[in-house]
Amino acid sequence: MDQGFTRLEVQRRGAHVLVVTLNRPEVRNAFDTGMAEELRALWRALYVDAEGVRCVVLTGSGDHAFCAGGDLKERNTMDDAAWRRQHAIFEQAFQAMLDCPVPIIAAVNGPAFAGGLELVLASDFAYAVPDARFALTEVTVGIIPGAAGTQTLPRAVGVRRAKEIVLTGRPFTADAALAWGVVNRLLPRAQLMKETLATAEHICRNAPVAVVQAKKALDMATQVDLRSGYRFEIEAYNRTVPTADRREGIRAFNEKRPPAFEGN
Repeated sequence: MDQGFTRLEVQRRGAHVLVVTLNRPEVRNAFDTGMAEELRALWRALYVDAEGVRCVVLTGSGDHAFCAGGDLKERNTMDDAAWRRQHAIFEQAFQAMLDCPVPIIAAVNGPAFAGGLELVLASDFAYAVPDARFALTEVTVGIIPGAAGTQTLPRAVGVRRAKEIVLTGRPFTADAALAWGVVNRLLPRAQLMKETLATAEHICRNAPVAVVQAKKALDMATQVDLRSGYRFEIEAYNRTVPTADRREGIRAFNEKRPPAFEGN
């Protein structure tokens, strides 16, 4: 998984957890073209061959921010054509993230604004520190969310709440993020990575094929009607039936021992 990244720090924790750290603390981990290219490469690599990775933890470098969004200083001198070319890279990075078959947990260690909040929303779920703040501020600078925020936010908080957040551009607290479903847990800073990694490791102990198929089925839940989603679920379910892990799981249950899943 080492691709010589300079704007991402990528580390394996144990056999199956990959910790990805946005590593531009001097600009509050804002993502420029280079970081977007690295994120795109990372998610695409996991799609093609996860190399044993069963869960990703995504966080920010330093104590001051998770991610401030797109780097507006880099964008300051761009003409329209350059802006569109850059944004196409952002689009590809987020599409690849949404397509990633490996579960992604965001460990939100500080403010997540604009594209930073969109990274949180594109993750499968998130834990955050109590002093984190969140916002989609794009309308305050003349654009709108463009990294799937108008799609992922309503799925988390509902359409009416999403309209308030997007149309005002106002920040909201971690307590509100928890109450509205943007994050799953609030944790003290000293416990954030410990607890997030514990959850990641818990996921990794489950059957890998089943986890991937369950994620795919869950992703369909808000995209299609109930019966179509159920048909998708059955197809995903049937992918688990011929696996060695399914047989191992049933044996382990009946033998009253922990299963040893190998991902096949």
